[in-house]
Amino acid sequence: MDHHPHHHVEPATSGEQHHDHGAHGGHDEHAGHSPEMFRDRFWLSLLLTIPLVIYADTVQMWFGYQAPQFPGSELIAPVLGTFIFVYGGGPFLVGAVHELRARQPGMMLLIGMAITVAFVSSLAASFGLFDVEVWWELSLLIVIMLLGHWMEMRAIGQARGALAALVELLPDEAERIGHDGQMETVRIADLAVGDIVLVRPGGRVPADGTIVGGAAELDESMITGESRPVARGEGERVIAASVSTDSSIRIRVDAVGEDTALAGIQRLVAEAQASQSRTQVLADRAAALLFYVALAVAAVTVVVWALLGDGDAAVVRSVTVLIIACPHALGLAIPLVISISTSKSARNGILVKDRLALERTREVDVVLFDKTGTLTKGEHVVTDVAAVKSTEDELLALAAGVEAESEHPLARAIVTAARDRGVTSRGVVNARAMTGRGVLGMVDGQAVAVGGPNLLREKGWDIPRELHSQVDGWKRRGAAVLYVVRDDDVIGALALEDQVRSESAGAIDALHRLGVKVALITGDAQEVADTVADDLGIDEVFAEVLPEDKDKAVSELQRRGHTVAMVGDGVNDAPALARADVGIAIGAGTDVAIESADIVLAANDPRAVVAVMRLSAASYRKMLQNLWWAAGYNLVAIPLAAGVLAWAGFVLPMAVGAVLMSLSTIIVALNAQLLRRVNLRPAS
Repeated sequence: MDHHPHHHVEPATSGEQHHDHGAHGGHDEHAGHSPEMFRDRFWLSLLLTIPLVIYADTVQMWFGYQAPQFPGSELIAPVLGTFIFVYGGGPFLVGAVHELRARQPGMMLLIGMAITVAFVSSLAASFGLFDVEVWWELSLLIVIMLLGHWMEMRAIGQARGALAALVELLPDEAERIGHDGQMETVRIADLAVGDIVLVRPGGRVPADGTIVGGAAELDESMITGESRPVARGEGERVIAASVSTDSSIRIRVDAVGEDTALAGIQRLVAEAQASQSRTQVLADRAAALLFYVALAVAAVTVVVWALLGDGDAAVVRSVTVLIIACPHALGLAIPLVISISTSKSARNGILVKDRLALERTREVDVVLFDKTGTLTKGEHVVTDVAAVKSTEDELLALAAGVEAESEHPLARAIVTAARDRGVTSRGVVNARAMTGRGVLGMVDGQAVAVGGPNLLREKGWDIPRELHSQVDGWKRRGAAVLYVVRDDDVIGALALEDQVRSESAGAIDALHRLGVKVALITGDAQEVADTVADDLGIDEVFAEVLPEDKDKAVSELQRRGHTVAMVGDGVNDAPALARADVGIAIGAGTDVAIESADIVLAANDPRAVVAVMRLSAASYRKMLQNLWWAAGYNLVAIPLAAGVLAWAGFVLPMAVGAVLMSLSTIIVALNAQLLRRVNLRPAS
């Protein structure tokens, strides 16, 4: 596909291009952020934290060393700590304010609260006004949080936008025929309704219109999903972005801009993406709970210690509770799993674009496959040969000879079949195409024709009785039937069908073993769809479906209570991919399908859908395990920091809490690494 840099979508539309699953109740904690911003702040903050840790009294005491002293060395902690708080902690403080305004506490507010309390208490301690100085803990906390959010942002990735990819299907320019018959090249934007344009063989139709001159076989698969080129003649409508495969045609423009079918699909994609549910990140839910727990415990701590008559302990203990509530491990629990699972999947040809797509995939109970190019190869092959008055090899040799110079997809299939059988095609002279009917030529002095029922009707040729039962069987399967005629005598027929991928049956069997229902959707005829469904054991079929109905089919399945994954590769799949709970694009498909999807399969192997579901379940397990461990640490450490065991002579010191924080973070990181052991190789 050609990419045209000057195509664009208006900002008002493009703002809705991305899936907004990551927004939390209408706001997004990463709004305006980029991976590079978190990366830069992480590295600089880490660099400045090193001297701060080296000069920390607690660390010096633990390791029994004395850091070099110089005039002003006592200012290292407050100066560097303040810079790290403002520079490194800035994104979290801004996020905390947004969550406060939205009255939806989450990870940002929890982090913001902890680092602010730590900063204020440390600053007060540096001036001798307070007893809790935690500059190095504050700095490490910010560094770990920056690392977690950098990894999360990097894992999410940046999408180019489905709507822009749709626009790129249109050619840059069109050949307009003036009133005086002169040809002029104009920009697509300059076309008006009523203009006459010329589309050459292999060219794309620039706008919706009606053929007023010539006839051609049009490849409309990008728009309608129909796998066969469709014969279009004078008076018939054509769709923008479809391709004329064999002839030049003249088209009167009927619709431009917002009125075209392509623009209609654009609107469907935008609406479907805007209608996506805004699922909260698991860690944010846990963070919201921890925020309320920390505030409640801090308040109780102040009251209890004050009632016990120890005002200093009341302040110190409550501050320690608020600092220790900061989720070191919780901040990494989800990003680490996302980062590892997305990198592992990428190495296995699975590109995860939506950070919550994996979480949703484990809940899928219906996988809706587009047929053409997904379960099938989207290319016709000769599946059967029936010969009368000749041998099968001779029949193929004659047909391949006549079709040898044609670029038509069915012609290429016949030539390929002859080559695969080792049949040498005969030399042909005076071959000429009859659009929508077939090809005629002279082979070894004999007139040979290859064509469909239209050609036979036009020429008055009869189908031999011996072929009737076989041809009827092919038609019931939905195969395209071409007849071979020699000197006005039908000597045989060929059946051509869209070839089912060898991996498709294995994919559907594996999905059934997982208890997942499989449905098929296609723009092809009902017989074609039913044949493929019967061959593969598919549970439900949606056939002869237009683009807007693909979108409706997903909605219908969702109305029945199903969680739907849509797997497709064409432009006509884009609205359905966006509407589905999980959109999975076959990577060899069009840009727009890839941009509309949550997950992209680089290879044309539908078994990778099973690998996605396996990875989804494993990732979710690791997320839950990490959340329980991370939140569990906080839920144990918070009451200990509050002093619930003070009666037994034990109060959790801030320094020990910091060590336990680090240990919890290490355990979470190691547990996430176990994801690398999940097998994503497709079963043969």
